[in-house]
Amino acid sequence: MNTPVNADGTSTSPPTSYVSVVLGVFALLVAGAAWFSRGSVDPLPIQADIADLKSQVSQLQSHLSVSETAPTEAEKTARAALLAAQASQSAVDATNEKIDRMFARSRQ
Repeated sequence: MNTPVNADGTSTSPPTSYVSVVLGVFALLVAGAAWFSRGSVDPLPIQADIADLKSQVSQLQSHLSVSETAPTEAEKTARAALLAAQASQSAVDATNEKIDRMFARSRQ
């Protein structure tokens, strides 16, 4: 392929990246013109989509609030179970101590 050359040996054609940028901008302008030439956009479907999205956000917020309270309920239940287990262990320890004292008396 013959490309035109200046007297100093440099090419007279624009750089490839410049050409691709110009072609990209031109394609964008053509696509924009095609978009605007098809007429006005009916806002009703967009409004319906927005209403649907608002409903979904509301549902997600309610689910989020429920999921935030669930760990605190589980934590309360776990603490109550721990307190019950500690009380039970104390009772067992007291019973074992009584048995040990009785056994010690019987050996004397």
